[in-house]
Amino acid sequence: MTLLALLLPVAIFIAAAPTNSSDTNSLNPSPPIPVAFVISEGAVVIDFCGPWEVFRDVMLPSGDHPFRLYTVSDKTSPITAGGGMKIVPDYTFTNAPAPKVIVIPAQSEPSKAMLDWIRQSTNNSDVTMSVCTGAFVLAKTGLLDGKNATTFHGAFGSFAMRFPKIELKRGARFVENGNLATAGGLSSGIDLALRVVERYYGRDVAEKTAYNMEYQGKGWMNAESNQIYATMPVSTAEHPVCPVCGMDADPKKSPTSVYKGTTYYFCSDDDKKTFDTDPGKFVTADKKS
Repeated sequence: MTLLALLLPVAIFIAAAPTNSSDTNSLNPSPPIPVAFVISEGAVVIDFCGPWEVFRDVMLPSGDHPFRLYTVSDKTSPITAGGGMKIVPDYTFTNAPAPKVIVIPAQSEPSKAMLDWIRQSTNNSDVTMSVCTGAFVLAKTGLLDGKNATTFHGAFGSFAMRFPKIELKRGARFVENGNLATAGGLSSGIDLALRVVERYYGRDVAEKTAYNMEYQGKGWMNAESNQIYATMPVSTAEHPVCPVCGMDADPKKSPTSVYKGTTYYFCSDDDKKTFDTDPGKFVTADKKS
């Protein structure tokens, strides 16, 4: 038997082997791909505008732009997003086109109509993704129960307490569960959107999109790249950390609560109120970090 004959099966195996993670998590694109951005009062701008720009900038080798973007809300009258930006939603939950991708940014308390629409639309979506504390909205649908998820690092404590059926994954840039995905805070949504592009069209198209955007982040290639946020900052008497949001608290001005002989400092009265409802559960959640 010649050396060539011996090497041929190996060459065939190598050629057939996956070259990156997207090969084993591929989506079947059927453009135009409708992408719905679910928004309400207080929607955090980068949470939805970051992914919006990613999907908008995707261009295939044919020159086609495969994604069709629209906003959906409870009504089509203007809403006020973070920082005062005014947005007129394209559709309501009663007349929005069926989406294949759903993007849920951080925003105000969701309406029943929003939760029902997300729940129903996810039955046929390729990806339903939250960004930052948009994970709270997605969690309230019940779709994340029994699954892993992540959120903004400053909300780890409250998320773990409010949704005990969900396994919080700290230090993840994003987490994927079938057609559900959750991103960490703020700019993490850009990375998850690029990851969705990769799942549809492969790494080359995603890399080209990032290049054209002049986006140099690589988090979309590594879901575990948020490890800097995996552990909660240590709280000391001189530099206390709020047990609810994980942010620095001012010991001279911050509201406080005493639990089992320990004084806890909070960034706001709302955080103190949240803690006081069940301090033991909060302290347990924080220790898990």
